[in-house]
Amino acid sequence: MPHISILRCGITEIRVRNVLESPTPTKLKLGILLSGRGSNFLAIAESIRAGKLPNVEIAVVISNIPDAGGLTSAQELGLPTALFVSKGRPRAEHDADVLACLRDHNVDLVILAGYLRLLSPEFVAALPNRILNIHPSLLPAFPGLDAQHQAFDYGVKIAGCTVHFVDEHLDHGVIILQRAIPVLDTDDAHTLSARILAEEHIAYTEAIARVASGQYKIQGRQYRRLDHGSIENS
Repeated sequence: MPHISILRCGITEIRVRNVLESPTPTKLKLGILLSGRGSNFLAIAESIRAGKLPNVEIAVVISNIPDAGGLTSAQELGLPTALFVSKGRPRAEHDADVLACLRDHNVDLVILAGYLRLLSPEFVAALPNRILNIHPSLLPAFPGLDAQHQAFDYGVKIAGCTVHFVDEHLDHGVIILQRAIPVLDTDDAHTLSARILAEEHIAYTEAIARVASGQYKIQGRQYRRLDHGSIENS
């Protein structure tokens, strides 16, 4: 039977199944949070369908925006969905609803896929190292909004994307992987953004696979990939 870790925070209690340490193989359940069209969500769903993430499934897709295209796409794919409108609601109340939904669907790993809302410290504390985000720059360069435009305007010659664990600071958590591309002389901010997005679709699947494998440890700010023997002896 999978080990259950009980994590308490000020606004809710959520149980996280530690599937990575379970002796019996079980699928890692993803909770997708999105606010827009959800192109990264769709890329992840396609990777699962194509067998690139064989031990992963999407348990629920949650949005804070009623007309989010990604929510409609999830419904068309037959996936469980939930809507918690954030506008005009106290942050603690909204986050408590989202956490309860994740708990109800036994989510192991939360995936931010264009979720245009800062997570509260309580939300992050409820799921330590169980929330992933993708950012369209090579962090720590160009955090925040419009990172692709920031990079282009600055004149960088190398751009890319970063998948990282989420902590209480903006675009700050431990980096899992990065993918880099050259900035072409023919690029403008729009074409650069499109080329970075193509890399995001590859990077998120790879990062989820790495986390699902359980073959890593975090030391300070360092994400370390390990072989199975190293994990057993660590």
